Amino acid sequence: MQSTSNFRVLNVFRQTITFVLITRHSLHYIYTALSRNVKMPGIHEFTAMGMLDNTLIDYFDSDRQVKFPKQKWMKAELKEDYWKKGTESRQSKQQWFKVNIEILMKRLNQSHADTHVLQWMHGCEADSQPDGSFVFHKGIDMYSYDGQNFLFFDDENQVWVASVTAAKATKMKWDNVSDLRKYTMGYLENECMEWMNTFLRFQRENGTTRTYHADHSRDLRPWLENIILTCMATGFSSLHTVLQMKRNGHILSKEDGVESSGVRPNGDDTYQIRDHVEIFKSDESTYTCEVIDVPSKLHLHKVWGKSPPAVLSVTQYTFSQVCNLSTHYNDSFSYLFSSPLAATKVESNPPGSTQVLLPQ
Repeated sequence: MQSTSNFRVLNVFRQTITFVLITRHSLHYIYTALSRNVKMPGIHEFTAMGMLDNTLIDYFDSDRQVKFPKQKWMKAELKEDYWKKGTESRQSKQQWFKVNIEILMKRLNQSHADTHVLQWMHGCEADSQPDGSFVFHKGIDMYSYDGQNFLFFDDENQVWVASVTAAKATKMKWDNVSDLRKYTMGYLENECMEWMNTFLRFQRENGTTRTYHADHSRDLRPWLENIILTCMATGFSSLHTVLQMKRNGHILSKEDGVESSGVRPNGDDTYQIRDHVEIFKSDESTYTCEVIDVPSKLHLHKVWGKSPPAVLSVTQYTFSQVCNLSTHYNDSFSYLFSSPLAATKVESNPPGSTQVLLPQ
């Protein structure tokens, strides 16, 4: 799961253990520009997408030339003026990328006969607190060129860092623009955080109903010496969703023999995960299957009986409808960031403004 949760353990009166769950949220925008039109279905010369907690919330490409919502709650809450200005902003960025790919190709003596790719990702990550507030964790502002990290902003030291020799000229130029540094920090720590908070509120207030299944079963084939308990959750769209198996209230882990399929796509913008554990037939412990999603306050709880149960399911709970990355991004462009950060902005212009170009 690409959205992380951290458990903090606190010793309270007489060694009572309290677990406080802190959920990490993220808001990123990813821009991808090609040096030429490859004329392949689903592959555009320029694309831009907004990602809230690694879920696609808006989209723009060079063929349609319109920024549009990918979530119902985005469409419901944000008026026409927002989408009009967003379209103009992304059309401006498209031109910025076109100019800067040309600059990089000249700098590297590259031919127009080949296809080159420039990407930009920026945004912020924050930890939710028990009182509902958010604390800034880190900001991300980074560029990739032809599948290699090119340049990124070190928000702790407030300097640009060149990942390759070809990026050093850009680093030197941007480090000397004080307004650019202030703008970048202001966006990452303030504007981005404000928009992320707003989007998460919209998402909570406009949850839609979608089908979700939490199944558990007991394998009691007579020729087996032991019993295999299986816990499965499917149809979920949030990467915050946690599946866990318990024995007498104790969460079972890999060390207890739990084996997991890991999170897998269903092919319809939802996911599934399946865990199982093998136990003795004589085991009289109480085993439970639980599915938890903190942002939506979902908590499904199923208990295995002592006799073979039918597969049980829970359906129609309130959950914000979400959508995965577009297919062409998953299949064709996911390799462009060599950094693990790629797996995860409210929108702004490229650093400083669209007037800040890479050095010739």
